[in-house]
Amino acid sequence: MIDQPLLPFGRFESVAPALEVADRLVAPVAAALAAWEDREAARSVLYVDTDPEKADTAVFCEAYDVPLDGSANCVVVAARRGGETTLAGCLALATTRVDVNRVVRKHLEARKASFASMDAAVEATGMEYGGITPVGLPSGWPLLVDAAVAEAPFVLVGSGRRRGKLVLPGRVAARLPGAVVLPDLAG
Repeated sequence: MIDQPLLPFGRFESVAPALEVADRLVAPVAAALAAWEDREAARSVLYVDTDPEKADTAVFCEAYDVPLDGSANCVVVAARRGGETTLAGCLALATTRVDVNRVVRKHLEARKASFASMDAAVEATGMEYGGITPVGLPSGWPLLVDAAVAEAPFVLVGSGRRRGKLVLPGRVAARLPGAVVLPDLAG
């Protein structure tokens, strides 16, 4: 029997280092893990195989015995200023909501900010809606990380697909390319 990595929470049949199951990940996520200069951080990311029909956060947490505050959501926002639109990722615990109108807008120095449409988010990230993850966001995008995520021992996030999730230490989420930790991103 092959030993599986130990998880800090949840009940999953299949757990593996994400670097070892790149074929289960969408191309941008697999490429980001392979190219991540912080090899220790890349090796700390685990992949759990899950049912795509149970991908929505509340259903997922109940089905796999994951505490809601152990789950984090990555949303894509569109910030506009002077005819220019900037897309960014925001990572916050599932028990909170990203403050797009105040914190995100101010940090990105935008006149207006809103959640990106599903089609825009999917097209820009190359990921499936409901599985968008902070790992593998397009190069140059800001990744705004709520301080509660960075302080969490571990967080469960999307894998880029509705099937499967990634588990990583909160401190590692804060070290993702483009990451900026904000103390009041979500509430």
